[in-house]
Amino acid sequence: MLGLTVAQALYQSRPLASEGDLSRARAALVNKETLADVGRGIGIDGQLTLGSGELRTGGAQRASALADAVEAVIGAVVLDGGYDAGDRLVRRLLAEPLASLPDTDSLKDAKTRLQEWLQARGVSLPAYSVDEVSGSDHNQIFAVSCSVDAKEKIVAGRGSSRRRAEQAAAEAMLIELQPKDG
Repeated sequence: MLGLTVAQALYQSRPLASEGDLSRARAALVNKETLADVGRGIGIDGQLTLGSGELRTGGAQRASALADAVEAVIGAVVLDGGYDAGDRLVRRLLAEPLASLPDTDSLKDAKTRLQEWLQARGVSLPAYSVDEVSGSDHNQIFAVSCSVDAKEKIVAGRGSSRRRAEQAAAEAMLIELQPKDG
């Protein structure tokens, strides 16, 4: 219900946008962080029933718990009131995030922006390699290198997952390349 309503709302507000742009916009709205913000905004954190361990560790403020609770409320409204009621609720809950959504170019992640920047200049795609993984199993830090052979550049990025480290490296590469070549 959530994904369908957001997809419809985006298509209605951006009818000329490409499928990729609409997908990125949908992903910016239908995610843990946005739904957690919505949950905080409607005070759902104060309505959660949690065990003592979760309460001690701040479970009512955990983004995943808040996002799950928002999705559960949407599901309950759909089951109780039907599709139209669910559609109205989703549109009301996400009205502000939808209205303040930035343009689609700024929704692209760093790896996509780097790839597009390089392709526009006829430069081969970057290569990513994991240089190091440190920390305990549940708290790892990844160090990743990003290289662009044609530009003879190598930069590094760090993150709590391989994907985040690659994004950080791509962002660093964009910073390294763009001032010199616009």
